[in-house]
Amino acid sequence: MLITGCSSGFGRLAAELLARQGAKVFATMRGIPRPEAVELMGVAARDKLDLHLIGIDVTSDTQCSAGVQAAEKINGGPLDVLVNNAGIGITSPIEVQDMEATRLMFETNVFGPHRMARAVLPGMRKAGKGLIIQISSQLGRVITPWSGHYSATKFALEAMSEQLAYELVPHNIDVSIIEPGGYPTKVWVNRNAYSQALKARAEAVHTDGYPQQVARMGTEDGSGRSNDPLDVARAISALIAQPPGTRPLRLPVAPGNKPQVPINEVTARVQSEWLSGSPVMGPLMRAVHGR
Repeated sequence: MLITGCSSGFGRLAAELLARQGAKVFATMRGIPRPEAVELMGVAARDKLDLHLIGIDVTSDTQCSAGVQAAEKINGGPLDVLVNNAGIGITSPIEVQDMEATRLMFETNVFGPHRMARAVLPGMRKAGKGLIIQISSQLGRVITPWSGHYSATKFALEAMSEQLAYELVPHNIDVSIIEPGGYPTKVWVNRNAYSQALKARAEAVHTDGYPQQVARMGTEDGSGRSNDPLDVARAISALIAQPPGTRPLRLPVAPGNKPQVPINEVTARVQSEWLSGSPVMGPLMRAVHGR
């Protein structure tokens, strides 16, 4: 299996957990060489884990394609699981988000998973099986003000993933979307760096309308959150263990409130009722939603 964004957070935890459970894991991260890569490979060598490190920046067509080819060569065949975990956030009012920030978020959170799916799917289709797990967010179904384009990118990821789930039914390839709540991972550190950079170059004609929100840009603190990030790694492991064809399309993961649950239920019902009568699309709806 291949997991993107393994330098920290959910990706790093999932790579180690799954390797300890006996999986052959291809952990990817951008900017290699870097200290996080050295640390992870040190753990793998010390504990004799079947864990391989590959450099992939998901904003690069070339790196996504070459990285998957390298993993397939080591694997001796197609990959069975892709976990699209790499993602970023840049927090600000929408008006303050310039095109540089907007492009970077969509390149990473939407186009990146698309690139990776396109890279692995020919092999999965040839094998007649596979699983793609997309790490979204509860903010891929509900919206909070002043979170920049984060929800926009995660909404797009959710839509793309649901369409993929329907289209891949004939190929026996499952798609599952994990929707985490808030967790204390390094995502807050990275988000602050991106948000501070945006604030430094933002123009007053845009920032003047949101003085309080702009003042907070780059100062977010996730350290007060007590949720265990291993929840998401365990959810990935549980999805992989489920029999093909039985995995849920969406899996909310958080010990507390899950505001997206009723939305997920309504949209599944609407999709099924809308297209269930179609001789072509009805079977796809029933395969994905069990209706």
